[in-house]
Amino acid sequence: MRLQPFRDAGLNDAAVELAWREHATRRVPRFDKLWQYYRNELSSGTSGGIGMGRARRAWYGQGQEIGLPARLRGMAGSTSGLGGGSGGGGLVDDRLRGEKEVVIENDIAWRVHSMIDFLFARPIRFVSTARDEETRAAVERALDALWETNGGIGLLTDMALLGHVFGHVDLLVRVDEPRPRRVREPLSLEQLDERLRNAPPLRIEIIEPRRGTSIADGADYRRLLAYIVRFDREENEPDRAGHSGPIGFLRQLVLREATPRRARTAVTEILSATHRQRYEGDTLVADEPIVWSAGRVPVVHIQNVSQPFRFEGLSEVEPLIPLQDELNTRMSDRAYRLAMQSFKMYVMRGFDTCEALAIGPGVMITTDEPGASVQEFGGDSASPSEDAHFEAIRNAMDKISGVPPLATGVVQGKVGNLSSATALRVTLMGLLARTARKQVTYGRGLAEASRLMLAALDWLGILKTREEDRGVKIDWPDPLPQDARDEIQAAEGKVRLGVAPGRVLEELGYTPRDNGAV
Repeated sequence: MRLQPFRDAGLNDAAVELAWREHATRRVPRFDKLWQYYRNELSSGTSGGIGMGRARRAWYGQGQEIGLPARLRGMAGSTSGLGGGSGGGGLVDDRLRGEKEVVIENDIAWRVHSMIDFLFARPIRFVSTARDEETRAAVERALDALWETNGGIGLLTDMALLGHVFGHVDLLVRVDEPRPRRVREPLSLEQLDERLRNAPPLRIEIIEPRRGTSIADGADYRRLLAYIVRFDREENEPDRAGHSGPIGFLRQLVLREATPRRARTAVTEILSATHRQRYEGDTLVADEPIVWSAGRVPVVHIQNVSQPFRFEGLSEVEPLIPLQDELNTRMSDRAYRLAMQSFKMYVMRGFDTCEALAIGPGVMITTDEPGASVQEFGGDSASPSEDAHFEAIRNAMDKISGVPPLATGVVQGKVGNLSSATALRVTLMGLLARTARKQVTYGRGLAEASRLMLAALDWLGILKTREEDRGVKIDWPDPLPQDARDEIQAAEGKVRLGVAPGRVLEELGYTPRDNGAV
């Protein structure tokens, strides 16, 4: 009965539980792996987890070690790898198992960061498409203040990071203050800016894909019927129930938890186009209608790269995982080879006590034995095929991601003569084309979120607008660095063509507070 307000969306207890169970069992494990490969987080080598089967020379393990073969992870009892038989590997000497070096070079994270830097290289501009000039100025001023108070470029880069890793990200618009009893008087631009910056009436919340799932219309997968947010909130008190009785005793005995953990509360929020409910555990703590969103669920879904006939978008991490595993495997093999072959060894004949002799710079060895000799062997040797294999892997990652090392400032000899901006654009053509494609998906999502914000401001009586006045387009800056002299010449040309000086100054990055003339 508690979900009765969501009957228009076809929700009941069984439907909500089924939607979240599918999300938790099918999508969340995949999302965890994507984040693990991007983050490559360090884990303590003495507290379990990855790589516990091998004798560590370091105190940490790394997230991407999960993709290494068993012969490098040192998993005792493995049936794969060197000499692994059905009995768990008696064919492998215990001195060899688990002693190989593990080398991880995270080629995923810097590529993701480069894509985000190109997408949000500089602050973007929200341009109103309203017909009335006064309305356009008010809308742009209001959107600039609201996005800035909600995080500005930091919010946008966090949103892009989640979208690039998981393939999509959702924005939730929340209204924090009740509707006024009477319609307020229209505010001037200065009053509107001060009102929205000092006491913003609404918030923009980023929903991580692991914490939220959508219920789409069966007839149109692009239309949302409802949205579910679920997470565990940590409390500022210990979990006394979990550390008392037999369960607490087992935790202290097996997991060696000397101190109790924080108490956690499961928080579930359900939103539709007309209603919102919030549960803490099984207790309903918020139950209120949504009347300001003009019949839309106040959640905006943004795909990183659109995927046909799928609600989720394409992740930038997923196609790089197999190549990242291959790169880590070959680098670990090379480290083992270098450790065994990079130093020279000696065979000494005719010496009574060879064990006591030290070989090193400035050391001279003498003997009275006329037949004594010292024979040198070993040392590293060239491996052209290995170097070619490394280059082929990195070239494949460049082609799949569209991010060459040049995007981070690493200039190699094969890029040619970059004497002009056109030559640089040709070299970065793949990354620039990919960025332009994302400007469509992210721009559409930001424009839709802006429409929801304007609808909320209209409902609150802060800024009255009509539905046709809430159209917004995104003005994206050039991701490549520009010469200041060229920008000034282009700005002067726009002013001569009749573009408003205030608009031109905003494109150059100047705000009204920076210039008293605007």
